[in-house]
Amino acid sequence: MKLKNSLHLTYCSNIHPGETWLEVKKNLETYLPALKRQISPNAPFGVGLRLSNLASQELLTQNALAEFKDWLVENDFYVFTMNGFTYGGFHHQRVKDDVYAPDWSTPERLSYTQRLVNILSVLLPEGVEGGISTVPISYKPWWEGDREKLETVFTVSAQQLAQLTADLIAIRQNSGQLIHIDLEPEPDGLLENAAEVIDYFHQWLLPVGGDWLSKKLGILPAQAEQQLKEHIQVCYDTCHFAVEYEHPRQVFQKFREAGIKVGKGQLSAALRLDLPADTNQRQWLSEQLAPFAESTYLHQVIARSAKGKLQRYRDLQAALPHFLNSQAEEWRTHFHVPIFIDRYQAFQSTQSDITSFLETLKENSDCQHLEIETYTWDVLPPEIKLNMAMSIQREYEWTIAAIKKTFEV
Repeated sequence: MKLKNSLHLTYCSNIHPGETWLEVKKNLETYLPALKRQISPNAPFGVGLRLSNLASQELLTQNALAEFKDWLVENDFYVFTMNGFTYGGFHHQRVKDDVYAPDWSTPERLSYTQRLVNILSVLLPEGVEGGISTVPISYKPWWEGDREKLETVFTVSAQQLAQLTADLIAIRQNSGQLIHIDLEPEPDGLLENAAEVIDYFHQWLLPVGGDWLSKKLGILPAQAEQQLKEHIQVCYDTCHFAVEYEHPRQVFQKFREAGIKVGKGQLSAALRLDLPADTNQRQWLSEQLAPFAESTYLHQVIARSAKGKLQRYRDLQAALPHFLNSQAEEWRTHFHVPIFIDRYQAFQSTQSDITSFLETLKENSDCQHLEIETYTWDVLPPEIKLNMAMSIQREYEWTIAAIKKTFEV
């Protein structure tokens, strides 16, 4: 939905199980009309579309895309952003680090994203820019200790993102549509914080990708770099940056100074807890935390000491054995908990980082896309699980209230 301050708000349909186009379509038909009646009865309702590789192929067969576009128009829906992070299955199976595969060093990732671009260019309303979030290049632990292969990943990814940029430039020249690809940093991603994003742009994307694009289009290197900055942006996930202990205002300032744009804000909250000194209290907390160490998704943990030293764990399952003896004063876990609650029994969330993000966004008008992204409903501990439809509605209501409070004061 379009808000008064030029922001477009949606929720990401990756929360619904379904990898085929028919399954995705059924989910949209089931949830969107009821949500629109409650949230935006008299105005167009935005859709954050997630398509697996298989669904993207199926949607481009026969007349499926034209039929879907007709359904959107008839029901007053519009697609302005897509989630191109997860290529394969995302529910009811072990995902873990497979979520990064194929990464940006592979032709499969490029082909998949090109299909998403083609789909979005058909669905995108006139006068609205489009965005597609994607993996943060690759998964860091895959390349530990192999600098040569890591440099190959950086080089190939920069060239492929440049190739995709050439496609996006052509679309803009032909139709006037601006579509950007939004790299989504997260813990243990090859790009996981502001510094690594900036390093990638300055050391790889702009020089390597810029050289490829300059030669391909016959334009000056400076023009190639400008086109890359316009079409390759960042997806700021408030959960991910909160787990990294990075404040939105500081991140936006660093990106602004580096000439990097934030194309999409994903509104999500991480699980956080303060570690007590008392052994019995820690033991009880450890028992309360254990149900969150589920087997479907990666739940990276970053612990912070009183002096600010960070200790990283690849998954909550690997972190829990260290909990009782941890020297940290706080743990933050990459577990997307509902954003409308800031406390979960013994734990807190990083909900306040969403508020800080919105306050920062007020001063940075380039980012117009907001997407609610709590995808873990299926794996939440039973005591905090809620009805899916009501949960999505409550996420919208909390978000809309927070946006109004921020932008209308």
